[in-house]
Amino acid sequence: MCYSAEVMEDFRLYERMGGTLDVHAFAQMMEARRSTGDLFKTVPRAMREPFERPRNEGEKGVREKMLEAYRAATLVIEEEIATQTERLVKAEAVLASPKPTKKAENDKRVATNKIAAARERLEEVQSEAKSDGYGRMWPGQFAPVLIRDPATGARMIVPARYRCRLPGWTKADELEKPGTYNARKDKLSTVWKKLFGYNHGVIVARRFYESVSLHRLQQRELVPGERDIPVEIRFTPEPQQEMFLACLWRYVEATDTEEGFYSFAAITRDPPPEVAAAGHDRCVIALRPENIDAWLEPDPGHLSEMLAILDDPIDAFYQHELPERAQR
Repeated sequence: MCYSAEVMEDFRLYERMGGTLDVHAFAQMMEARRSTGDLFKTVPRAMREPFERPRNEGEKGVREKMLEAYRAATLVIEEEIATQTERLVKAEAVLASPKPTKKAENDKRVATNKIAAARERLEEVQSEAKSDGYGRMWPGQFAPVLIRDPATGARMIVPARYRCRLPGWTKADELEKPGTYNARKDKLSTVWKKLFGYNHGVIVARRFYESVSLHRLQQRELVPGERDIPVEIRFTPEPQQEMFLACLWRYVEATDTEEGFYSFAAITRDPPPEVAAAGHDRCVIALRPENIDAWLEPDPGHLSEMLAILDDPIDAFYQHELPERAQR
């Protein structure tokens, strides 16, 4: 599975592909983030940043909603710091008493760690520096997706959550089976049959990331007593180029307890040799630019043509890089 990707958040690139920014959908998504206070967790900074320089009234409206969501998310962190500070003070008082306890010792450790983590998050969101995860998209987070509006045929850029909620599923179903951020190509005619041939999308990415077992990366078996050590690998196409990743999407209608939102899954295939040699068994599908138009306008009566597009990805070699610890 592709568990993370570095996506292109510049909407102008999607606009060059014929997409129009759906400012209503973005404003709605930002309003939902204000209600939940999870802006920093669910919307990558690279996706928020373009709205800091709005080009029109619609984007200004999104920016206003985003600032409200920013304040709500900041308040959540500040409240966490206050709660854990109170916990720390109480624990230190018990530890300084004639009868210190193991619970107080544990509370002090946990509170200290949580305060440090919360302050680090606060510093990160307030900093103008770009961190390593600046453009990273993780399951459960939102990313811009280029889709074709089934009603009008127009191409739209919408904010979609990277985990598709399948037709007929509830939130509880999704929590039980959280792996629908990827759609296996060999399951398109079964699990994904209500979306394949109907709701096709594209996201633009620079590279993608996978978590593999160290021993598989080193092309060997585990030795007796050795534990399985996961390592992260970053794959970049050579020659370097923008990757137009094939996706399926669905709009989830609002309920009494949940806002309406777009969701999507990246389609994956069997890996090319270099990805398999690095220890992973799946790979995203980067469409050839000349096939994007056909992909975005599928005909459910001619699915073989869509499969042919997926079987003919870009001609690239996926170079991988590892953390230093994996190279020891």
